[in-house]
Amino acid sequence: MSPHLLVTQLRFARSELVRCLDGIDEADASRQLLPMNSISWIVGHLANQETRYWVRLGQGKALYPELNDKVGYGKPPNTPPLHEMWAVWKEITAASDVYLNTVTPEILLTHFIFNGKPVAESVGTMLMRNIYHYWYHIGEACAIRQMMGHQNLPEFVGDMSWAVYRSEC
Repeated sequence: MSPHLLVTQLRFARSELVRCLDGIDEADASRQLLPMNSISWIVGHLANQETRYWVRLGQGKALYPELNDKVGYGKPPNTPPLHEMWAVWKEITAASDVYLNTVTPEILLTHFIFNGKPVAESVGTMLMRNIYHYWYHIGEACAIRQMMGHQNLPEFVGDMSWAVYRSEC
């Protein structure tokens, strides 16, 4: 069975993040051009959302519970090492895929339960939010790289041959 179209789109957004950051070194990834966060923070921040949604809520597991304190929304800015954030991101996205591989149109209409109550957004809305969150930070990361004077950056959007539209029917 093919993954749901929205899952494929999330995976495409992930691949575009990787493409956007190809070739960046530790020093530039840890540089902060205020008021933006560092690129290494962005990688960890996106991993944090995935672990919250697809690992903790979707599977009841805790991966990197300290990550939110480091790169969560509204937390003080910081510049974690890029290699650490990539390692965390890779582990979390792999763990997230365990849940995402099970997503069906019916599941997208359901709500996770947290602290005994349904989460306000459906699984489908959370999946769209996750996708859009990637695109927001991909644009931000590209802008940061441009401001640093990086050359020959990828043009968006890349090769979608593996993430084409297909009917849900």
